[in-house]
This record gives sequence, structure tokens and C-alpha cells, in this order.
Amino acid sequence: PLSGVSLSAQPPGGQVALGDHLVLSSVVAAGKGPLSFSWPQEGLALPLGTGPSLELYHVRDKDSGHYQCQASDGDSVAET
Repeated sequence: PLSGVSLSAQPPGGQVALGDHLVLSSVVAAGKGPLSFSWPQEGLALPLGTGPSLELYHVRDKDSGHYQCQASDGDSVAET
């Protein structure tokens, strides 16, 4: 199973003002096989991104809220 899954933000704490740049990154310490990532958005079928990092270049009002990442190694899934 996946272990050591964590989420970090730049700037630290993930609090930004309108128009700022935000980077969220997911890290997995251990897992079997190749890893895949998904950044789901509530209410939408398509994820915001599919890599280990999600970048919001010009934060807008609609970008406010909580973000999560789903990491998978093919056998198990972990959410951060």
C-alpha cells in the first residue's frame, strides 16, 4: 500500500491573495509500481490536474476552498 503521502503548498500554508500564484504538491514516500495522481474538483467530472503538482497561476475567487490529491500505485489509493 501507499505510505508517507503528504501535501505541501507554496507559499507555505497555501493562503494567497487574488491574482497570486499557488503551487500544491503531493509526495508519496512508498508505493508499488508507477504512481498516478489526480486533483479532483467537487462537482466536476474532470480533475483539475493529473500530475504530482497543481499550479494555479492567477488565483481567482472561484479557486477558494479545500484541495485534495488522490495518489494511486495501481493497487491502492490514498487521498491528501
